[in-house]
Amino acid sequence: MDYSEIIEQNLNSILKDREDDITVRAARYSLLAGGKRIRPKMMFMTYDMISGSDNSLFDDVLYYAATLEIIHTSSLIHDDLPCMDDDDLRRGMPTCHKQFGEGIATLAGDLLLNLANERLLYILMEHPEYAYASYKISELTGYRGMIGGQSIDLDSENKKISLEKLYELQSKKTGALIESAIITPYYLVNRTTAESAENDETVTLLRRFASHLGLAFQIKDDILDVVSSAEELGKSVGKDERDDKSTFVTLLGFDEATGKLEEEINGAYGVLDSLALKDYKTDDYRAFVKYLEDRGN
Repeated sequence: MDYSEIIEQNLNSILKDREDDITVRAARYSLLAGGKRIRPKMMFMTYDMISGSDNSLFDDVLYYAATLEIIHTSSLIHDDLPCMDDDDLRRGMPTCHKQFGEGIATLAGDLLLNLANERLLYILMEHPEYAYASYKISELTGYRGMIGGQSIDLDSENKKISLEKLYELQSKKTGALIESAIITPYYLVNRTTAESAENDETVTLLRRFASHLGLAFQIKDDILDVVSSAEELGKSVGKDERDDKSTFVTLLGFDEATGKLEEEINGAYGVLDSLALKDYKTDDYRAFVKYLEDRGN
């Protein structure tokens, strides 16, 4: 099932009654600028995979899916700032700081990240059993995940880093939110705790799948940065070379990076085979992995 419309409707309702504030307008400008909504869609792929015909937690999954997209948008606003990646184009539109100025854009990113944390805490008043799910999203957003990856990325400019360091960088910067998207619905359905997660084979499989998928996503991005145009991608291209950043293409070369992409894709399919043996429905994720492999933007 394609959840695009309901995801967009839900995102459009967020902060809609607060647009008299310029920072809110800037935040909504970026939040509603389109995009593939890959992370919210992955949440529903996992939910459909594990829940069968039980749709009782649909609204809660949607709530968390929107929260994760808020975090992702916050990271894009900050990534695009002149002090970071200095990009002018995002999702085919001027970046937030180009539209509203650097100060307001910085606040808009902060606002969205704070809003996400509000939401992660607010739902616990009604559903304390979701505490581990909320905690893991917060953890994977912070220095152990997305923000930590961006820190390594900035510290690596104008340096040639090792392949091992690049794996760490991308596993955090890109992979952390992908892991959150893939695994959060499982936590919600199973009321997962920190203790139960340690001994849960499905949690281990989903984390492995997320690792393969996150790395495949980033390697594909690195390849597209070399071979695609700004019109095709909806964002600036060639910026990795401009900023003298180490990527899978610059470290491995185009052909070896393409081979590494295939390794990660095959690894993802292998985990899906293991999940299918546990009677989970993996068709949607198989189609998504194929899309990821073939995508041109």
